[in-house]
Amino acid sequence: MDLHTIETLIRLRSRADLPEWQDGDAWLAGGTWLYSEPQPALRRLIDLTTLGWAPHEVGRKSLTLSATCTVAALERLELPGSWIAAPLVGQCCRALLGSFKVWNGATVGGNLCLALPAGPIIALAAALEGECLLWAPDGGERRLPVTEFVRGPQSTALAPGEILRSLTLPAAALSRRTAFRRISLSPHGRSGALLIGTRDADGSFALTVTAAVRRPLRLAFPHLPDPDALQQAIAASIPADLYYDDVHGRPDWRRHVTRLLAGEIRDELAEMPA
Repeated sequence: MDLHTIETLIRLRSRADLPEWQDGDAWLAGGTWLYSEPQPALRRLIDLTTLGWAPHEVGRKSLTLSATCTVAALERLELPGSWIAAPLVGQCCRALLGSFKVWNGATVGGNLCLALPAGPIIALAAALEGECLLWAPDGGERRLPVTEFVRGPQSTALAPGEILRSLTLPAAALSRRTAFRRISLSPHGRSGALLIGTRDADGSFALTVTAAVRRPLRLAFPHLPDPDALQQAIAASIPADLYYDDVHGRPDWRRHVTRLLAGEIRDELAEMPA
């Protein structure tokens, strides 16, 4: 879609080129959502893709993804064999339903900053204890867990002029066993609930709930809970008004499938050796 209100496009070459933030500004990365509907309030686009950030860096202690890393590049990424959570990356990428054009344009940063409940990169990052690196307009920076960065539908912790620079996933989280469940109202519909379970070598268990709720939630347990304890924890942690309500699912349906899929995840991980 043409954005007829845009007056200026700024192509950045370095952090020093960052302009003073103004009302009507927007960061441009993949632009798959930005160009999908009218943006009458926007006057200026600031292009982050020209900064030339490497899409990803595989280190001994972590995986770092730049905000401009595309979903296609993430899905193709080969990870160390010891990172047994690697299949989860592909599962979450494929949960972003779209054409190859969308996959090659949509970015990690865009999915996080749009903060839609169904954002699958949000689910991946929350389940693997992802941490966001934010660049402040004054040249400083700060770090936030993804579960604090995403506050609700299209709401994040970004202050005016702040940039999401990268997402870091620790090697310890990537070395856990995982179980993935997703459900939607139609075969090619947006996620109505997307849940991920992880189990560490010491037997500890975590359940991440996204899409069904307004913001990502991660419930951690020192050991694998029994079925009743898991359901009680879900009921205590997710009040009725936290379940999301839109055309992709009613809150009562989302609550039901969340509990159902959580039980399946718990049973799957119970069958795996710790």
